[in-house]
Amino acid sequence: MEIIKPKLEYEKFNGIKIMKNIERACRTCYRSEDTITEDSYKKLLKNCITRGHESVLEHEKITVRFTCDIGVYKDLTRHRAGASFSIESTRYCNYSKDKFTNNIKFIEPIYSDDKEKFKVWKETMENIEKGYMQMAALNAAADELRMMLPHSTAALVTMTCNIREWKHVFTLRCSKHAHPAIRQLLIPFLLHLKKEMPEIFDDVPYDEDFPKEKYAKIAVMKD
Repeated sequence: MEIIKPKLEYEKFNGIKIMKNIERACRTCYRSEDTITEDSYKKLLKNCITRGHESVLEHEKITVRFTCDIGVYKDLTRHRAGASFSIESTRYCNYSKDKFTNNIKFIEPIYSDDKEKFKVWKETMENIEKGYMQMAALNAAADELRMMLPHSTAALVTMTCNIREWKHVFTLRCSKHAHPAIRQLLIPFLLHLKKEMPEIFDDVPYDEDFPKEKYAKIAVMKD
């Protein structure tokens, strides 16, 4: 058994280029392409967002890869309108094989600081892995073994959203009403986008009381 921390990797992007591409598309509506300047996108995007004219944000997208638990990706995949997903399949991934280092990876729970709760959780995961490996030794197929996997099981998720949908995802999943495990992943990424594209993401609210020491690591996706 291996306990790992959640993380988010994002495909490298240029925030200013994204905003300028959106501006260029947006100006088609007004045939005002001749008014584009080095920083004209700033005022235009702010005006569009203030007026609720956010369909123009759908012209650009960002792709990320999560290392998260099954519970988190179940929440993420509710966002279908402007998002696409590719997810590690527990029907085909057999964690008893060498490819997966013969063990199951579990995401460290958000409450791991509570020693008593963590102890119970850890013992439960160990028992689950033991049963999984016993079933595997009986030549159970991966789609039979998957029935034993809990929400804490780690999985890779590649998610692509257009910019408008990202704003929607953040608004719902970074609020105090969202599960803390998904806030843990998305709040630090939202804060990164607020720095890279403030004209677009500045107005997105989030749970500012969420403990910063619990933020998941974010990094540029390796080629």
